[in-house]
Amino acid sequence: MFQRVWDKKVPAMREEENIVGEFRHGKTPGSEVIGKFIRTNRRHRRVLEGKLNSTGVFRSQHQLLMYIADYPNLSQKELAKNQGVSTATIAVSLKKLEQGGYVRRVVDPRDNRYNKICITEKGMEVARYSVLVFEEIEKAMFRGFSQEDYRMLGELLDRIYENLEGFGENENRQETGEEEL
Repeated sequence: MFQRVWDKKVPAMREEENIVGEFRHGKTPGSEVIGKFIRTNRRHRRVLEGKLNSTGVFRSQHQLLMYIADYPNLSQKELAKNQGVSTATIAVSLKKLEQGGYVRRVVDPRDNRYNKICITEKGMEVARYSVLVFEEIEKAMFRGFSQEDYRMLGELLDRIYENLEGFGENENRQETGEEEL
């Protein structure tokens, strides 16, 4: 797949253009912004992990726990749909959360084929703590932002998202078979 794309692009490049170097070194406006976005995302992830590590729950599982706390008794399929991931991805996360005592599966009394996912008291404690941490980090991230700043940043991110919607998704999913919760 990569070779087909490469074969189409290479003849159009002139040697003196040094396209890869300009992109990799942030010399294009877009690459500079992408670099800042990636750097900010990594910092956010490190801060979150630093604050949440003591709970024994992985970063992505905190969002799942908070969702289960707000919407108890959903099926695995409903959780996957609401989180925008596959049922297999949810199954892996739920298995870890269940082993840790954060959630439990309860057979649906109306249909024995289905389990409802319930949060335990231990899971509820972690979810409450997670909410506090997420709120604290959000306040720090947006300190000094005006309502106009929020609006403008939101619109710009929406435009980027829309520009990327559907771009290469089928190829990527087929190649990796992975998705992140």
